[in-house]
Amino acid sequence: MGQRNALVAVVRQELAEARGTARAVLAAAESARNEAQRRRRLIRDAYSTCLAQLAEARETARQDILRRTRTEAATLTRNVESLAALSAPGAAGTSWRYWTPTEPDRVGRPGLLRIGTVAYEAGEERTKLPALVPFLDHAHVNVLGDQPSADGLISGLLLRALGTTRPGDVRVSVYDPEQLGGTLAAFAPLGNAGLLSFVTPGGLGAALDELVEHICRVNETVLAGEYLSLAELTAATTGPRPEPWRIMVLLVDRADDLTDAQRAQLHRIVRTGVACGVHLMVRGLELAPHPTVERVAVRGQSASCDTTGELTVTLDTPPPPERITGFCRSTAERLRQGPPPASFADLQPKKIWTESSAAGLLAPIGDSTDGSLIEVPLGDDPPHALIGGPSGSGKTNLIYAWIGSLASRYGPGELALYLLDFKEGVSFARFAPGPRDPSWLPQVRLAGINVNGDREFGLAMLRHLGEELRARAQAAKRYEATKLSELRAEDPGGHWPRIVAVIDEFQVLLAGRDALAEEAVTLLEDLARRGRSQGIHLVLASQDVSGIEALWGRSGLIGQFTLRIALPKARRILADTNLAAAVIPRFHAVVNADSGVAGANHVVRLPDASDRSAWRTLQHKLWRARTPSCTPPRLFDGDAVPRLPDTYRPSGRVPDASADVGSSPGAVLGERIDVAARPARLRLGRMPGRNLAVLGTRTDEACDVLAAAALSLAAQGPARFSITCLDPGAERAAARLVAELPQADWYGPRDLDELFAGSAPDGIPHYVLGYAWDAAGPAYRERLRALLADGPEQRLHVLGWWRSVARLRDDLGGVGARLDTIGAWVALDVQGPELSPLSPQPGGPVWYPRRRRALFFDRSVHRHPEVIIPYEVNSDHT
Repeated sequence: MGQRNALVAVVRQELAEARGTARAVLAAAESARNEAQRRRRLIRDAYSTCLAQLAEARETARQDILRRTRTEAATLTRNVESLAALSAPGAAGTSWRYWTPTEPDRVGRPGLLRIGTVAYEAGEERTKLPALVPFLDHAHVNVLGDQPSADGLISGLLLRALGTTRPGDVRVSVYDPEQLGGTLAAFAPLGNAGLLSFVTPGGLGAALDELVEHICRVNETVLAGEYLSLAELTAATTGPRPEPWRIMVLLVDRADDLTDAQRAQLHRIVRTGVACGVHLMVRGLELAPHPTVERVAVRGQSASCDTTGELTVTLDTPPPPERITGFCRSTAERLRQGPPPASFADLQPKKIWTESSAAGLLAPIGDSTDGSLIEVPLGDDPPHALIGGPSGSGKTNLIYAWIGSLASRYGPGELALYLLDFKEGVSFARFAPGPRDPSWLPQVRLAGINVNGDREFGLAMLRHLGEELRARAQAAKRYEATKLSELRAEDPGGHWPRIVAVIDEFQVLLAGRDALAEEAVTLLEDLARRGRSQGIHLVLASQDVSGIEALWGRSGLIGQFTLRIALPKARRILADTNLAAAVIPRFHAVVNADSGVAGANHVVRLPDASDRSAWRTLQHKLWRARTPSCTPPRLFDGDAVPRLPDTYRPSGRVPDASADVGSSPGAVLGERIDVAARPARLRLGRMPGRNLAVLGTRTDEACDVLAAAALSLAAQGPARFSITCLDPGAERAAARLVAELPQADWYGPRDLDELFAGSAPDGIPHYVLGYAWDAAGPAYRERLRALLADGPEQRLHVLGWWRSVARLRDDLGGVGARLDTIGAWVALDVQGPELSPLSPQPGGPVWYPRRRRALFFDRSVHRHPEVIIPYEVNSDHT
C-alpha cells in the first residue's frame, strides 16, 4: 500500500512536471507564433510602403520624362520652325493666304521652297511644320504621280521661285504639248517682258540644245574666273547675278514622246545644269538618278519627297490663278521700269573695316541702271574729286553716301576724314558727338559747320594738312619711299591712314583778293600736287557755277581734279562737249574719272543717304567697334560761342605771395580759329609795351575779353588786381569779375586818384583793368601814359577797354603820338582802316567786323593780326 501510494505520488509528480513542461512549451509556442505574426504584419506593412514609394517614384519619373519630352519637343519644334523660317523666308515659305513677293537683298541667295506641311506629335500636341524642298542653285524637281496635283505643285513652286527673286533674274520655258501651255496659262503676262516662253511640240529639241549651249558658255566664264559654279561667282560679286536662272518646265504625259537625242540632252542638263543656273521642273517623266534631282511622289493631296524622307507631306492647295496673274503683271511692269535703286545699306559690306587703304580707296556711291554698284576710286589716279550741282540736286546726299561707304570699309587706322561745310547749315554735325547722340564717326578727325563767315578756319585746316603732308614726306624720305603704299610697307607701325578732306562750297574760301585767299590757293595747289603720293585727297564741292569757274582759271589746280562727279544740271564740272549732266534725271549723278571727257561717263543712281535713322544705325555700329585710342573729332561751329574753360579760372582764392610767380604769365583772350581748340594768349613779361587795349563799342564782348584775361592770370599764380569801371553798361560784368576775384581792389569813378597813386612794387604781378578808360577824361591822361610806359618793367600791366581807336590815341597823346606803349590790342567792331595807327600794315589790316569775332595783334609775336573768338565769361551760363 505504501509502495503504491509512493508510486502514485511519483506518477503524480511526473504528471505535474509534464503538465508544467507542456504549459511552458505551449506558452513559448504561442509567444513564437505571436512574434511571427507581428513580424508578418511588419513585413506586409513594409511591403505596402515599398509598393507605394515605388509607385510614387515611378509616377514622378514618368511625369519628369513627360515634362522633359514636352520641353524638348517644344524646343525642337521652335528650332525646326526657326530653321524653316531661315531656310525659306518670306515668299518662299509663307502660306498662300498671306503670301506676298519678297525682294531679296543684294547679296542674298535662294533658299528652300515650301510645298506643304508635315504633321507630327510633340508630346500631347500635334504640330505642323513646313515641308521644304531645294530648287534654285540646288536641285532639279521631278514630280511623279497624279497629274492635277502635280500641276498644282509645279505652279506653287514656280510662283515661289519667282516671288523670291528680283524681276528678270529668272527666265522660264514651258513645254506643255497636251494643253499647249494652258496648264501654266496664269503665268502668261511674263511673256510680255521676255521672261516666259512656250515651247512648241516640235521645238523641244532646239530648246534643250540651247540650254546645253548656255551651260557650256557659263562653264567657260566660271572657269575663267576660277570659280566652281555660277553660284560661287555670283556670291563673289556685289552687283546683280551675272546670268539669270533658266527654268525648263516639262509637262510630259508619255515618256515615249522624247527622242533619244532629247533624252541625252536632258541627261546632260541633269548632270551639269544646277551649277550653271539651269534647272528642270519635270512632270510625267522620271529623270535619271542624280544627287541634284529632288523627286516628289504625289498621291492626291499627299506626297513624299527625298528631303522629307518617309514623312508624309500634306500638299498646299495650288495658288489662286488671279494671284499668279496679278503677280506676273506687276513683275513685268517693274522689269520695264528697271530695278529699284540701291539703298544706303546696300553700299555697306557684310563685314566692316576689312579693306586696306595702302593702294587707294574704293567705295560705291550708288548703282547703275542695271543694278550693279558703281565704285568710285581715290588714289594715285584719280587723286582728287570735284563735285558740282545746283541747289537741291542732292550734293549733300551724295557726300553722305560716299562717306558712309568709305567709313564702313576702311577703319580709323586706314582712313581719316576732315569735313568742312561753308554753307549755312550743320551737314557734318551728325558725325560728331552731340547732346542727344553721344556717338561719332570714328574716322572723322575734324568737322566744321556754319563756317561761311570763318574762312580762317578753312585756312587753318589747309595749314594742318600741309603740316601732315610735310611730315609724311619727311618720313618717306627717311625710308626712301615715294608713295604712301611704299611708306606703309616700310613702316607698318607708322599708322599712316589716307586722308580725305571734303570742303563743301569751297569757293567761299577762295573768294576775294586778300592774303587769306592767296594763301588758301597756294596750300590747295601744294596739297593737290604733292598730296596724291602721300595719301592726302581733296574733295571739293560746290553748287555755284562761279565757284567751279574759280578753279578753271588756275590750270595747275584744276588739272589735279581728274575725278568729276556731276549732279543733274551741273555746269562746268564735265568737259564742255560732255552734256550728260544736262539729261540725267533727279537722284542721279555722272561719275567721270577722266577729267570729264565724254567717253568716261558712268551714270549712277544715288540712294537716300540723308535719312537720320539709317545713318544713326551705321554710325552706332562703327562707334561701338572703335578702339579705346579713338578720340572724338574736333567740331567747330561758327555759330557757337565757346565758354571760358574751367582750367582758365582760379579754383579758389587767388594764391598769395608765397606761391611761385612765373616770369611771363599768359592772359587768355579768346579761342583761336584753328584745328585745335587752342586759346589766344598774351604774354605779359617785363618788357616795354606789355599792355592790352580792347577796342570797340560792343560792351559784352569787351567785358568778356577783359574777364577772360583776368581770370586766366589769376589761375596761374599770385597776382594783384585793380579794377575800375567808368561805363554804367559794364558795371554788372565788372562786379561779377570782382566776385570771382575776392581780393581784387575796386575803384569807382571818384577813386581814380587813389588808383593812379598805386603802391610800391613788391614783385607780385599787378594788373590794372579799366572798363572804358576813355571816360577817365583829360585830367588823368598823363598818369595813364606813365602807367602804360613804366608799369610793365615793374610787373604792372594795364588791360583796358577803349571804345574807339581815336579815343585811345587821344589818351596816348593825340595825332602823331607814338602808340608803342600798347603792345597788343583786340579789335571788335572797328573797321580795318581805323586800326592803321596800331597796325604794321599801311592803311590798316583787311578786317570786316562781325559778331563774336575779334582781331588780335601782339607786336612781339604777330606779323599779321589773327582772328579770335572771345570766350563767353559774363553770362548766366558760367
